[in-house]
Amino acid sequence: MDKIDRKTASGLLSQQVTHARYFFHNLVPRSSGPFGLVMGGREHCNPDYALRRPSFPFYGLEYVAAGHGTVKLGDRWQNLGPGMVFAYAPATRCEIRTDPRDPMVKYFLSFAGADAPRRLRRCGAAVGRTRQLAAHAEITSVLEDLVREGQRSGALAGRICAALMEVLLLKIEDTATLAPHASEPAREAFLRCKAVIDAQVERLGSLEEIARVAGVEASSVCRWFRRYQGTSPYQYLLRRKMNLAAEHLVENGGLVKEAAQRLGFADPYHFSRAFKSVHGVAPRTLLRYRRAG
Repeated sequence: MDKIDRKTASGLLSQQVTHARYFFHNLVPRSSGPFGLVMGGREHCNPDYALRRPSFPFYGLEYVAAGHGTVKLGDRWQNLGPGMVFAYAPATRCEIRTDPRDPMVKYFLSFAGADAPRRLRRCGAAVGRTRQLAAHAEITSVLEDLVREGQRSGALAGRICAALMEVLLLKIEDTATLAPHASEPAREAFLRCKAVIDAQVERLGSLEEIARVAGVEASSVCRWFRRYQGTSPYQYLLRRKMNLAAEHLVENGGLVKEAAQRLGFADPYHFSRAFKSVHGVAPRTLLRYRRAG
């Protein structure tokens, strides 16, 4: 994927975000060409996040992973919360605001092509509408894969992202009409908690924080994870953190203490022990492998 810095894309990206991860594929697509990704990313909205666009160069699809806010598509304001998806066209007037008490974490994908409106309608995310989706954790997982693969370079990166985009649209189509089963409230609560971890893995540091953000009791989170994941919520959080750490060290190198701080570890020795417990090697060993390669 193309590596384009924030300055180059300043007209396309909000500056009112933190912990953002972006990828850029093709910023000059042909509007009459085939359906394809332009760019995408994940953003943690600042409490004062307020985006106002009279138009945008591309079609857009956005998904709220955590937090709350509102969106105005055309002339209609609609509420946003975890699991909600919405889409807009280049000519759609769009305003997005976050709740300052509960800032949103959201993913966005921009794409172009003559087939874009039909593809959005077919998956149940028509332009100008919001929709609540089930299987929140599954959708978030595919979006995480898209952002991660989009940031990587290589001859197959574009094809991998195109395949993941197809999976995402199919998942949205599959879950748009799928209501949570009344007989499985515990599973739905588990999926919400898992999605909270996936969306805020860099910020969260304990079971208590997971429970607080998800708005549930810590003991319930433990019970749900043991039942549906076969592990504790903290172990799931730790593995997600260490996967991000390995990705950061392999792709960017740098100091171990920088990776530790990025993931909320004040003590680099504690971070190194946690890293080795998950991956079987110390982070410095991984860096040596990177340099040798």
